[in-house]
Amino acid sequence: MPFFCYGKKMFCYLWVHKKNGLPYIGIVEGKKIDHPALIIEDRARMKIMLLDPTTDLPMETINEILATAIALYK
Repeated sequence: MPFFCYGKKMFCYLWVHKKNGLPYIGIVEGKKIDHPALIIEDRARMKIMLLDPTTDLPMETINEILATAIALYK
Protein backbone atom coordinates (compact mmCIF):
# COMPACT_ATOMS: atom_id res chain seq x y z
CA MET A 1 0.00 0.00 0.00
CA PRO A 2 1.59 3.32 -1.03
CA PHE A 3 1.66 5.54 2.07
CA PHE A 4 2.67 9.18 2.09
CA CYS A 5 4.14 10.95 5.10
CA TYR A 6 4.13 14.56 6.18
CA GLY A 7 6.69 15.63 8.76
CA LYS A 8 7.67 11.98 9.37
CA LYS A 9 4.08 11.11 10.29
CA MET A 10 1.66 8.99 8.28
CA PHE A 11 -0.50 11.35 6.23
CA CYS A 12 -2.45 9.63 3.45
CA TYR A 13 -2.46 6.58 1.21
CA LEU A 14 -3.86 5.23 -2.04
CA TRP A 15 -5.78 1.98 -2.21
CA VAL A 16 -8.71 0.18 -3.84
CA HIS A 17 -12.02 -0.35 -2.02
CA LYS A 18 -12.65 -4.05 -1.36
CA LYS A 19 -16.40 -3.96 -1.90
CA ASN A 20 -16.82 -1.74 -4.97
CA GLY A 21 -13.36 -1.85 -6.55
CA LEU A 22 -13.02 1.94 -6.74
CA PRO A 23 -9.68 3.60 -5.97
CA TYR A 24 -9.58 5.97 -3.04
CA ILE A 25 -7.41 8.37 -1.10
CA GLY A 26 -7.26 7.54 2.60
CA ILE A 27 -6.62 10.39 5.03
CA VAL A 28 -5.04 9.19 8.28
CA GLU A 29 -6.46 11.98 10.47
CA GLY A 30 -9.69 12.04 8.48
CA LYS A 31 -11.89 11.71 11.56
CA LYS A 32 -10.86 15.25 12.50
CA ILE A 33 -11.98 16.61 9.10
CA ASP A 34 -15.59 17.42 8.30
CA HIS A 35 -15.93 17.33 4.51
CA PRO A 36 -18.83 15.90 2.47
CA ALA A 37 -16.48 14.05 0.09
CA LEU A 38 -14.96 12.02 2.94
CA ILE A 39 -16.61 8.88 4.29
CA ILE A 40 -15.64 6.96 7.42
CA GLU A 41 -17.39 3.57 6.99
CA ASP A 42 -16.09 1.19 9.71
CA ARG A 43 -12.81 2.99 10.29
CA ALA A 44 -11.94 4.46 13.68
CA ARG A 45 -9.42 7.13 12.64
CA MET A 46 -9.29 7.39 8.87
CA LYS A 47 -11.71 8.66 6.27
CA ILE A 48 -11.59 7.97 2.58
CA MET A 49 -12.43 9.83 -0.60
CA LEU A 50 -13.66 7.50 -3.33
CA LEU A 51 -12.48 8.32 -6.84
CA ASP A 52 -14.30 7.58 -10.09
CA PRO A 53 -11.73 6.14 -12.53
CA THR A 54 -13.93 7.08 -15.52
CA THR A 55 -13.83 10.84 -14.83
CA ASP A 56 -11.18 13.48 -14.25
CA LEU A 57 -9.91 13.78 -10.72
CA PRO A 58 -11.71 16.45 -8.66
CA MET A 59 -8.51 18.39 -8.02
CA GLU A 60 -10.16 21.30 -6.18
CA THR A 61 -11.76 18.91 -3.70
CA ILE A 62 -8.56 16.89 -3.29
CA ASN A 63 -6.50 20.05 -2.71
CA GLU A 64 -9.04 21.34 -0.20
CA ILE A 65 -9.01 18.10 1.79
CA LEU A 66 -5.21 17.80 1.69
CA ALA A 67 -4.77 21.42 2.81
CA THR A 68 -7.15 20.83 5.72
CA ALA A 69 -5.25 17.66 6.66
CA ILE A 70 -1.87 19.42 6.46
CA ALA A 71 -3.17 22.09 8.83
CA LEU A 72 -3.72 19.36 11.44
CA TYR A 73 -0.02 18.50 11.34
CA LYS A 74 1.25 22.05 11.91
